[in-house]
Amino acid sequence: MSGPGSATATWALADWPGVSVVIPTRDRPELLARAVRGVLEQEYPGDIECIVVFDRSEPQDVPVPVTGPHRTLRVTGNERTPGLAGARNTGILLAAHEVVGHCDDDDVWLAGKLTRQLELWRRSADAPVVATGVTIHSETGEHRRPAPERASFAEFLESRIMEIHSSTLLVRKADLLGRIGLLDEELPNSFGEDYDWLLRAARHGDVVSVPEPLIAVNWSRPSFYMSKWKAMADGLTYILRKFPEFAGTRTGRARLEGQIAFAHAARGARGQAVRWAVRTLRHDPRQLRAFGALAVAARLTSADGLVRRVQARGRGL
Repeated sequence: MSGPGSATATWALADWPGVSVVIPTRDRPELLARAVRGVLEQEYPGDIECIVVFDRSEPQDVPVPVTGPHRTLRVTGNERTPGLAGARNTGILLAAHEVVGHCDDDDVWLAGKLTRQLELWRRSADAPVVATGVTIHSETGEHRRPAPERASFAEFLESRIMEIHSSTLLVRKADLLGRIGLLDEELPNSFGEDYDWLLRAARHGDVVSVPEPLIAVNWSRPSFYMSKWKAMADGLTYILRKFPEFAGTRTGRARLEGQIAFAHAARGARGQAVRWAVRTLRHDPRQLRAFGALAVAARLTSADGLVRRVQARGRGL
């Protein structure tokens, strides 16, 4: 494996590198057990290490059997900043293997995920990150979201590209400790930590994906971020200011501004909501999030109701 500053890495066709998979968790034992099984039961010939990081809760045993000599399960507490960024970084720094994967505690890796991704990575050795598509499970059923085969930094500025979900990602540990870096623990409330990290990663090359949905994302339960509107507003404002490249894309900038406007409206900060909505529409008069923010600020509808209707269709705010 090349060093931390390397732009590429290659594996011989017969090689299957060890993979350490980090699962941050907090108070969701049944969902966690399902996520751990999805990782450890991958039909993958290489070593798989599953690292469960308990965030703001005491580490507990995970009642999932570990079978075979090439599978290990480790449990630890978050030793860094409370929140997702610190929890993910705790697991990354403990990782024993050269490839690091991520999985949220309410998502599930499907059969064949790792093998398909490593096969793709050998054909695209210059890619800093490898992802897959997702299937979103909402209150109204399943929504398949195939991922684009390649996604550039410019495309991530324009869109979060929700099909490239954090639970699908594989990255070299050397890059996490080197050119890309760890998750940003200064990001307020860790909101948008995955998007922030993907933007930084995509500066080093396109993210490549197996288009097929190879993880199941669970939206049929409340998110820890649901209704934490100030966390959303602060996190997205931080990202908007952190990346000066947003100034060069009116639609991408307006997308974030519209989300910030909506979050302020939802938390009852009507003045800030209106100011951000006006700013949004100045950059993109078609940005629907700004109109949603104005409707919520005027108390014509509720923020939670709008979010539920959007998520029921397998879409995000």
